[in-house]
Amino acid sequence: MSQPRRIPRHRAWSVLTLPTLLCVLTACSSGPASGGGDSNGDGAATAKGTSAASASPTPTGPPGTLFDNFHYTGPTDPALTAHGWEIRTGEGGPGIQDTWSDAGASFPADTTAQGGRTLQLQASTDGTQKGTKQVEIQSTGTKLFNGTFAARVYLSDKPAGGKNGDHVVQSYFPISPSDDSANYSELDYEYMPNGGWGTPGPQLDTTSWFKADPPDRVTKPHKQRFKGWHIMMVTAVDGKATYSMDGKELFTSTGKYVPREKMDVHFSNWFIDLLPSLGGQRTWNLKINWFYYKDAAAVPYADVQKTVDGFYSAGTDFVDTLATS
Repeated sequence: MSQPRRIPRHRAWSVLTLPTLLCVLTACSSGPASGGGDSNGDGAATAKGTSAASASPTPTGPPGTLFDNFHYTGPTDPALTAHGWEIRTGEGGPGIQDTWSDAGASFPADTTAQGGRTLQLQASTDGTQKGTKQVEIQSTGTKLFNGTFAARVYLSDKPAGGKNGDHVVQSYFPISPSDDSANYSELDYEYMPNGGWGTPGPQLDTTSWFKADPPDRVTKPHKQRFKGWHIMMVTAVDGKATYSMDGKELFTSTGKYVPREKMDVHFSNWFIDLLPSLGGQRTWNLKINWFYYKDAAAVPYADVQKTVDGFYSAGTDFVDTLATS
């Protein structure tokens, strides 16, 4: 079962270098996108290797829309910051305290990804705190509230390297900027291929939160394997938060378990505990192909994919037409 995220949610984000700051101030961006994917989202196009360093950080597009296909060169690409993303470093939880690092964030070519490139979050551990690196990326600006949240995500059942058995959590969640907010809101997907907190895996938890401390949430576990690419959605409209995967509804929360304030979206790959008995180094990959958000509307699954396909076909890497306040 899902646990409290982090109380308080300490953050020590990477400090902007002068070139990065200048780039943000002058609206750095990127060149043309790589090739589009096929209609079912399983495109095998090869990435062109272009940086996102020359497009406007808020290009024109459908109103009330955020879209990113993560075509960046690396964690220090100035366009990543200009487009409103931060990779976490520093202290705090959840999982293994104070092990957050940007070393596991990369943007490799991937023939299984639509458009041929993906954001990869690689968590690693040797069973010790010193030898553990967790990784998380979040949007900035706190602009996401009621609407449709969708991401094409690759979930792993086994480590990319090393012995299997870690209690790893691969998560995707919109969340309030502060855990002690009076209107705290959080909508969680957490996949645990090997289980955790005394519960055997595999298990995917879909959880809506009302309060972080003391924990007040409703959750529904799904006891099955989800290895591979999936379009994971939450539609939060009309007093309901509905979770669905690949167009199939998984869980709906109502009442007080719906968003009550604007949030940021996070993708995170972390460990519940340390298992030194497994021996050796283990690495776990979580991949995010794209993220799409539509403000104040419940967009059907088929229309989400159609819209995303249109962005790829047009060579559009990034869109942000959300209100700034």
